Amino acid sequence: MKRSTKLAISSIGTLLVLIGIGSVAFADPVTTSTDPAIIKAHGLAAGYGWIAIAAGVGLGLAALGGGLGQGRAAAAALDGIARNPGARAQIFTPMLIGLALIESLVIYALIISFILVGKIG
Repeated sequence: MKRSTKLAISSIGTLLVLIGIGSVAFADPVTTSTDPAIIKAHGLAAGYGWIAIAAGVGLGLAALGGGLGQGRAAAAALDGIARNPGARAQIFTPMLIGLALIESLVIYALIISFILVGKIG
């Protein structure tokens, strides 16, 4: 693996860890009261914006990762087929299964973002 690729992967990992720690540090106790004064005092209405941002960022990261993964998988499969055209059948089917599994993870992220956005309204 190239040094720049390792650096990019470690930078992304560090960023995700820092985001995770920050979300725990700024966690607010949840209230179950329906009194508007208590809700306003705790700022729960302001928290809905963070839910929308989380849904958008999560879906964007999932789509980015899925697109990169699918691109690399397709490039590797096409490279293998170009080097050995006789192995097309042995390469093509596992590639399609792999692409379907990658895409299913992006669809799961889409469903989770719909659930998060549904909590806003």
